[in-house]
Amino acid sequence: MLTAIARLPVIQHHLPSLSIGGRTLMSTFTLPRSDPAVAVNLTSNLSQDQLLAFPAFQKWIATLQHSISTQQDQHHTFNAAPYKLRKIDIQSADFFGGKRLGFLKFQAEVSNDNGEKLPGSVFLRGGSVGMMLILQPDDVPVQTEDEKQVILTVQPRIPAGSLALAELPAGMLDDAGTFAGGAAKEIAEETGLEIPAEDLINMTEMAIPAAPSKNHEQLQQAMYPSPGGCDEFIPIFLWQKRVPRSQLKEWQGKLTGLREHGEKITLMLCPLNQLWKLGGRDGKALAGWALYQGLRQEGKI
Repeated sequence: MLTAIARLPVIQHHLPSLSIGGRTLMSTFTLPRSDPAVAVNLTSNLSQDQLLAFPAFQKWIATLQHSISTQQDQHHTFNAAPYKLRKIDIQSADFFGGKRLGFLKFQAEVSNDNGEKLPGSVFLRGGSVGMMLILQPDDVPVQTEDEKQVILTVQPRIPAGSLALAELPAGMLDDAGTFAGGAAKEIAEETGLEIPAEDLINMTEMAIPAAPSKNHEQLQQAMYPSPGGCDEFIPIFLWQKRVPRSQLKEWQGKLTGLREHGEKITLMLCPLNQLWKLGGRDGKALAGWALYQGLRQEGKI
């Protein structure tokens, strides 16, 4: 269905001059398969093809449209006065490297026939992954939690107003399912560790059951760090490795989180039992900690 949206014909109208909130909108089109018809107003730097091909938009619109369809169930909270998506006003589009669409900010008008509206300010960026990477000396008993250390990254996070935020490594899974991105590169450079797909455990997938039927919402099996304003979803993966004590001791002396002059990203080792405090500002770290503890209590990891 997602690819089909991008291929369907659309009705396009050219607007000579339309201003919304001080922004000049260049064109509008009707969203395919929308009922009622949803008008999408674009900004001057974004085409309908770019929007419909944007994976984050495809996933968001498919998820929302399915959730809206579940209101047909007579037991649904909103069955008597169902909400409908009526309009999307794109407010800004950010491109990475000048070419690849990265972030969207828009207003989605969702209301029922009684005129009641749901909040619809959306920052669209798509999903990422979080990695809970645990190291343990190989001379301690296998089934114990003794001396486990978690790898954290320390880096600037300007949206948070920080130049040194400690967090679980974040990134993406490449086509082979291997952890990739800036944090993965730093880990490989500093430790020589690479995290292959076959060694990863998807803790969110284990903890959050899939929707039992099409009559239920089809959200991602992931955590949503800011669902009141952003579509971002983050599955949390676990990777554990036992290493020689001498190697771990070397890394503990080296991976302190202190950065050399001009260094943007560095690593630190955090005792597992202190993760909830040292990583307490990072939603990924807190989610990882909670998932790890819960899954261990249930004997799943």
